[in-house]
Amino acid sequence: MHRSHDAIRLFVSAFCVAAMAAMALAQSQPQRPGPPVRPYTEVAIVLPALINDPSLDAFRQQLGDIAARKDKAALARLMVTQGFFWQGEKGDKANKNKSAIDNLAAALALDAKDGAGWDQLTAYARDPTGAPAPAIKDVICSPADPDFDDQAFEKLLKATRTDMEDWGYPLQAGIEVRAGRPSDAPVIETLGLYFVRVLTDESAVNTPPAQAPTLRIATPSGKIGFIPVYALAPLGSDQLCYRKEADGWKIAGYIGGDL
Repeated sequence: MHRSHDAIRLFVSAFCVAAMAAMALAQSQPQRPGPPVRPYTEVAIVLPALINDPSLDAFRQQLGDIAARKDKAALARLMVTQGFFWQGEKGDKANKNKSAIDNLAAALALDAKDGAGWDQLTAYARDPTGAPAPAIKDVICSPADPDFDDQAFEKLLKATRTDMEDWGYPLQAGIEVRAGRPSDAPVIETLGLYFVRVLTDESAVNTPPAQAPTLRIATPSGKIGFIPVYALAPLGSDQLCYRKEADGWKIAGYIGGDL
């Protein structure tokens, strides 16, 4: 799949908040030794499709501007007036006695003092990918997951004794894997479009402030190295969903927020 430089830049930025949140979560929890690192089978992925709709692009630009200002009143005007959903693992979590904006604020923690919820909303606004929701009519949810062979991925998890959360996928081919965290460390391998195992431990998340955040990974050949944290996307990210109504696009719902 061919992507323009700008599309790749926007796609990468859409996962910044999720990646940093994952790193913070890993740092706050007791570390557990994972399965031994050995070479593993490549499971290919096809990058998510870009949304080709100028009207949705304009809507997302407006959404991004509002998120940058943290303007909750303006955000409320971009919400559906009826039928807002918040789909969690156990079904719809939306409080039917509250407005759409109040439910979205709860899903994203928009009232948190650190502003992380607004940062997450900014990331959603910048994401150029999307796909129809499997069980919800007439909505597009973003970011979209890549296409891949489900059975091959399940075999990979069993063979490596890992979980889905231990894996990510490169946002473009040719990501350089380096022997150390510094950006000038020797390149030991380059990644193709396939799932990559992430090795989370204290040394991986405690990156010195002077260095760009990195992830410690294992390549299919069994080599261990470092890549920029924003170069890899998680599978199964939370999603913001849109619906096109008579007066234009609206935020129709949210999928996730179970942590």
